[in-house]
Amino acid sequence: MRKKPKSIPVNQFGDEYNSGISIEKIALDNLPHFEGDEQSERHDRHTFHLLETGTITIEIDFQTYEIKSSSVIYMHPNQVHRIRTFDNVTVSTWAINNENLNPDYLKLLEDIVPTKPLVLDNETFSLISEAVSLCLKFAERNNDKLYHAILKDSCNALVALVASQYLEYAKSTDKLSRFDTITKDFRELLERRYTTFKRPTAYAQALNISTPYLNECVKTTTGHSVSYHIQQRIILEAKRLLYHSNKSVKEIATELGYDDYPYFSRLFTKVAGMTALAFRNKNFD
Repeated sequence: MRKKPKSIPVNQFGDEYNSGISIEKIALDNLPHFEGDEQSERHDRHTFHLLETGTITIEIDFQTYEIKSSSVIYMHPNQVHRIRTFDNVTVSTWAINNENLNPDYLKLLEDIVPTKPLVLDNETFSLISEAVSLCLKFAERNNDKLYHAILKDSCNALVALVASQYLEYAKSTDKLSRFDTITKDFRELLERRYTTFKRPTAYAQALNISTPYLNECVKTTTGHSVSYHIQQRIILEAKRLLYHSNKSVKEIATELGYDDYPYFSRLFTKVAGMTALAFRNKNFD
């Protein structure tokens, strides 16, 4: 059994010039003794990975994906991931924090999380690969007077290229119905306030609509009630902490805004189908 840290590790990207932006291309050969459990972490910024060659297996929030070239994947800073296996991988990775990310792109990325890997057609892969190569050259020109501006703009262009691919698989934002828009606003608010807002009424009040109407919108759009989404988001974070840290269940309950520990325990069991300790033990057998 691996030793768990007190809290979920956050990978601080190498950032020699303190720009909040990083980009690199790396090659990884298959390692027969590689232990993916040791790589569980969050990132300190939004990350994008263009798999150019090889195959990699990665677990993101308890979902396992086998990614083959040529593919791209986006990961939000909240998401916890670990590499399980990789074989003769060449990957280009760029990362950018909220301060440097175009606000429109940030809003779009918040809307599409969680995402899955996307397989790219040859033309799109070539376009993004060429853009990455150009951005890597910009990153080397740290003596340019407008170095940060050039790096920021080129990295945002890469973000836009990838985001546009995800939009191909989603409903166009300019065709959203009223129900879709309210559901989207609810999900954004949920991500910010799930540790403090525990009831549908709190979200309805913040969105200046009635609770029944909010429920109608969310259930029509997603097939599930507002309460369902609140509980699922809380339990996802609880699972992350149970799996990736050594915090006690009581500490996790407090961190997620529950002073009533027995209530939190019952909620976890109801949503996850097992007790919190059973979940922790099951994943470390």
